[in-house]
Amino acid sequence: MSRIDLPEFSLVVLVGASGSGKSTFARKHFRPTEIVSSDFCRGIVADNENDQTVSPAAFALVHFIAEQRLAGRRLTVIDATNVRPEDRRAYVEIARRYHALPVAIVLDLDERLCHERNAPRPDRQFGVHVVRNHVKTLRRNLRNLKREGFRQIHELRDLAQVEAAEITRHPLWTDRRAETGPFDIIGDIHGCCDELEALLDRLGYGVTFSGEGSERACAVTAPPGRKALFVGDLVDRGPRTPDVLRLVMGMVESGQALCIVGNHENKLLKWLNGRDVQRTHGLAESIAQLEAEPEFFRRQVRAFLDKLVSHFWLDSGRLAIAHAGIKGEMIGRASGAVRDFCMYGESTGEVDEFGLPVRYPWAQDYRGSTQIVYGHTPVPEAEWLNETICIDTGCVFGGKLTALRYPERELVSVPAARTYFEPIRPLAVSGPARGAQAVADDMLDLADVRGKRIIATRLAKTVTVNEANGAAALEVMSRFAMNPKWLAYLPPTMSPSETSGADGWLEHPAEAFAYFRNQGVTAVVCEEKHMGSRAVIAVCRDEAAARRRFGTTGAETGAIFTRTGRAFFPEAATSEALLARMRAAMDQCDFWNRFATDWALLDCELMPWSAKAQGLILEQYAPTGTAARISTEAVSAAYAAAGARGIELGALPDQAAGRVLLAERFAAAYRRYCWQVNAIGDYRIAPFHLLATEGAAHLDKNHLWHMAELAQLAESGDPVLMATAHRRVDPFDEAQVAEATDWWVAMTDAGGEGFVVKPLDFIARGPRGLIQPAIKCRGREYLRIIYGIDYDSPENLPRLRRRGLGRKRALAFREFALGAEALYRFVERQPLHRVHECVFGVLALESEPVDPRL
Repeated sequence: MSRIDLPEFSLVVLVGASGSGKSTFARKHFRPTEIVSSDFCRGIVADNENDQTVSPAAFALVHFIAEQRLAGRRLTVIDATNVRPEDRRAYVEIARRYHALPVAIVLDLDERLCHERNAPRPDRQFGVHVVRNHVKTLRRNLRNLKREGFRQIHELRDLAQVEAAEITRHPLWTDRRAETGPFDIIGDIHGCCDELEALLDRLGYGVTFSGEGSERACAVTAPPGRKALFVGDLVDRGPRTPDVLRLVMGMVESGQALCIVGNHENKLLKWLNGRDVQRTHGLAESIAQLEAEPEFFRRQVRAFLDKLVSHFWLDSGRLAIAHAGIKGEMIGRASGAVRDFCMYGESTGEVDEFGLPVRYPWAQDYRGSTQIVYGHTPVPEAEWLNETICIDTGCVFGGKLTALRYPERELVSVPAARTYFEPIRPLAVSGPARGAQAVADDMLDLADVRGKRIIATRLAKTVTVNEANGAAALEVMSRFAMNPKWLAYLPPTMSPSETSGADGWLEHPAEAFAYFRNQGVTAVVCEEKHMGSRAVIAVCRDEAAARRRFGTTGAETGAIFTRTGRAFFPEAATSEALLARMRAAMDQCDFWNRFATDWALLDCELMPWSAKAQGLILEQYAPTGTAARISTEAVSAAYAAAGARGIELGALPDQAAGRVLLAERFAAAYRRYCWQVNAIGDYRIAPFHLLATEGAAHLDKNHLWHMAELAQLAESGDPVLMATAHRRVDPFDEAQVAEATDWWVAMTDAGGEGFVVKPLDFIARGPRGLIQPAIKCRGREYLRIIYGIDYDSPENLPRLRRRGLGRKRALAFREFALGAEALYRFVERQPLHRVHECVFGVLALESEPVDPRL
């Protein structure tokens, strides 16, 4: 049996003369989708698999398909003769480009057998000289396959070997996705064994060194279920490099740890292999310490270092560790370029003021979901940036030794006992400029929001944002939005209740209660709907908290913005004054300590309506009311004059008088929500959702909890802050429904807008999944502002009752899912571009063609 063990990610090039059985071999051992056949591609191009005149186009297609598969990290098999070096060269180059291992499987069969197989095939009657040339060319260049770049070469020299061949696949050495942790990932040690022992002790590992000289040994006991991961640079500069190696080698051998190669291990290995190396950057210290060790120990170190791989891909693809970092397209792949990047990173070609190479800030461009943990370039503090984190905190330079507990994402550090090695570049300025999500997040990448996007969410699986909607959102975001660092959330739209069938009503609470009753919801919360403008408020305890959590650079302590991401007030002073009032109320009710936070996000109504809708009032509602009043009064006057002359007008004067009344009611409806603002105390803020605080998105709390918590702000006595009137209702209880309906009627008759009916749980599901998070039910007079002065006349109401809610409700579902996902991602400290993906999606969906009156 000929056993061929293939890397599960590789580019397999079949090599053999026409008739050698490559296609049969491929179909036997590989999935149809893995095989890229030159004959098949000729058929695609020319409807004839034997048309040699289209070979250039056919092979261009072969190369294209191979590249697309390798880009997606999929094993690919090239089924073509590939007997000439120039034919194979293209595949080696493609494999290198996508960091795949090129493998050659050679079917070197007898020329006569190939002729016998071609003889009965009408499409293979091209003369014996073709096969003869194939075989000669193949054998002439066979010995050069390794030199051409193939990492594995498997030769099958007769039919028996071909038929007995068995192909197995093995993961690449870097692929440890089956290992799920939990892990303790430890940064660059550089021979600082005292600190390593102290750090392992804090992590729950027991470490015991015993003996001296050739008897020196180390025993480690790991916490149950946990494994250590070392990101390289175990050696050089520090005082106890041999002990660090003993400890790590023992843990790796016993299965308690994994370790990857660092650039310092790579250089030390060259010395152990007898290479002439410059003894700089701490290598001299390692050599001196290892020369004092027994020869057998140096052999063990050499064997250990020789087996270290470039990086590990772990936990079903959720985690990667690499010494100097790794680009997303390199993860789980193997090539010389991958190994070099993982050890050294990428230089811009420049040097800094200390004479050291300037590293390209690859982490700023990273957009993958795999979390990457690395070291190499020391930083004063380990901080997350775009799902990457550098945990080299410069222990050997007098900093500290740091570990990241995964999946907890908890940092654990011990300080260096002293400065063992003076750095060329001071530790305080080491590493790329960062700072809480870093300068990299100051600008959004157009690629993050351009084109059609499918956004994965926890509530609705995926939400699709079409390219046209995205373009509209980009226009709004780029021209009008405030500092995007504050935009951790945009609220969803809200659907009204079903159309009422009651005489004279367009909306009525009965339909809202019926909706939730039909969904099996046994408790809802009715909340008074204040006629203001929706405002999201991010409030921080102080400027330092704003800089730390939101990455701002100015003196602001928060933000107040509209549901389209625009600053609510053009003057920053107004926002800061209102934030100060809110912050004082939070101080008074011990908010910060109770929630262990120094920031909060709240969903609110901000009044008066005229504070934000002044332009709308002046340009739309006021002119409409004035025009209606003047025109109807003129008509009434004309009817009165005609009546005085004895002209019979019938019901016309009464109709005109009724329209005058309707015009007055229209004007009175919007004026109720407008008042003059002369000072900060004239504003009113009614918060109704406490969206998030440090470490928590409060979507798991029911609406009564939100009401109770936010009511404490109003209890401070500041008139700016209002509690929202609300009540719990069982929609199956007729008495409770009637009582809530009476409340709604009294509220709307007194000029109120209406109320919002929500399921008790913030996130509620019915028999068919997620249900509407809120349904608004608006009063008769408020709807007059929306639909017109005579919307409820017998002529108009039947037409309005035909309004469709399907599109609006679907939109509310999607925006709610995106808003919730944005909060989850922000609280989890995911990269800002991941948060903005959802926020941008909400804004994009707002451009969908939905009746704005709904």
